[in-house]
Amino acid sequence: MDTLPLHGNRQRSAFRLSPEQKTLALILGALALRIVFAAAIGLGVDESYTVATARVLSLSTFDHPPAAWWLTHFAASLFGESPLALRAPFLLLFVLTSWLMFVLTRRLFGAQVGFYATLALNLSPVVGLTDASWILPDAPLLPAMLGCAYALSRVFFEPGARRAWWLAAGVCAGLAMLSKYHGVFVFAGAALFVIASPRQRFWLATPWPYAAGLIALLIFSPVVIWNAQNHWVSFLFQGGRSGAPHFSFVAPLALIGLQSLFLAPWIFIPLLALFVRSLWKGPAREKDFFLACLAAAPILLFTLVAFWSSKRVLPHWVAPGYLMLFPLLGREIAVRLEQGAPLLRRGLIAASAFMVVGVGLVSALPHLPLAALSGSRYPLFEMLDWDDFPRALAARDWDQPKTFIAATRWLDAGKLDYALHGAVPVLCLCAEPHAFGLIRDPQDFIGQDALIAAPKLTIDEARARFGGFFDSIEQVAPVDIKQGGQPAIVLQIFRATNFHHPAREFSLRDKDRANADGR
Repeated sequence: MDTLPLHGNRQRSAFRLSPEQKTLALILGALALRIVFAAAIGLGVDESYTVATARVLSLSTFDHPPAAWWLTHFAASLFGESPLALRAPFLLLFVLTSWLMFVLTRRLFGAQVGFYATLALNLSPVVGLTDASWILPDAPLLPAMLGCAYALSRVFFEPGARRAWWLAAGVCAGLAMLSKYHGVFVFAGAALFVIASPRQRFWLATPWPYAAGLIALLIFSPVVIWNAQNHWVSFLFQGGRSGAPHFSFVAPLALIGLQSLFLAPWIFIPLLALFVRSLWKGPAREKDFFLACLAAAPILLFTLVAFWSSKRVLPHWVAPGYLMLFPLLGREIAVRLEQGAPLLRRGLIAASAFMVVGVGLVSALPHLPLAALSGSRYPLFEMLDWDDFPRALAARDWDQPKTFIAATRWLDAGKLDYALHGAVPVLCLCAEPHAFGLIRDPQDFIGQDALIAAPKLTIDEARARFGGFFDSIEQVAPVDIKQGGQPAIVLQIFRATNFHHPAREFSLRDKDRANADGR
């Protein structure tokens, strides 16, 4: 079934919206909801870290390819560093993601199916809310992957399609790879589909797939150049995230369970069933198989990695694979609704209400004094902005020349740096500084004093860890990070004098120098 016909008793009246109109209304309504969400809560730890490290513009970054960092850098330069201003490009990118989901599905299965695929996408908590609102590499990744899928659908399923669609697929794949290393999976899926489909295999003997690959590599080249200049640090970091081999039956089951929570069980279970069915039927149902092939690489790879990884495989790593299955889910919803299915209709209404009410409640949390509740932890603990810290600096006259802020974790360094808006330099004094180890050289801070700021750090621990790098370390009054007027985080503060002999583990730049020198 390629398109879904409307029966006579369900024909559209002159006053009913077309699927295109309904989809636009859905996209705009969802955008308004996400704007409220994005404006109401502070930046998460990953977001704060991205903002802080994006102030130094470079060809690529330690953690991921640079697209999210570039977007953040220019958003901050143009609009300032409020949460909504910084998240604006990412909100708009999901508008594009939603529309591309509609046009891809419309081309494969019809416009009505496209509307339901887009609806299901926007009802998925992680893909439709956090990936659609927060400063994350997934925001530019998702529309690029869908754009590539759309261009490939023109190549594979449109008789007489222009070969230039291969080049468009290469551009989109390159943009996906420039967003996140997951972008390579669209080419892996396309290659699997072409090899496994007898009707499409002739493409292997033409120059077009290879031209598309060269275009993608050209767009991705800044990442390669940057890594070559920095001893391949990002590739090594990502390649080592699975840890040492450690076989486990439990980890893949836990990963699947977390995936169901991230996507919502009522969306995840049908997606998984449709994925298995489409792979099982193979090229006989070519369009279904095409989508399943695009989804297969991240879903199967990360699930298999979970079997032997000694580190936790995160559920959002798999999400780009499930993205490609929403057209199948949209068709399933449309077919069943066409056949009646009142329970499904009520379920869609309930899921929509759940999303709206859930977003409203989460958006209200920062304005409630939840941190004061006895024995409780603030649910959005990681979303608190540490704005109380620069206010404390100003009140205590700590903002002195030749003084820097020292964090003990890259997560805290991001929070501190974002709160300070670059007014005072932040150095991450830890063995895993991530991008802070590349953008801040400890050698530049020799002879300066520091304020070490960290939750749950005692004076004995501070002296044991950092005493060799300062003349003296003394504890001073802590700073309360408040939520709803009540303390939620207590930052312990230590005044440290005369930073000297910076350890190599504080700087990835120094690690690279040591490796290059053979030390």
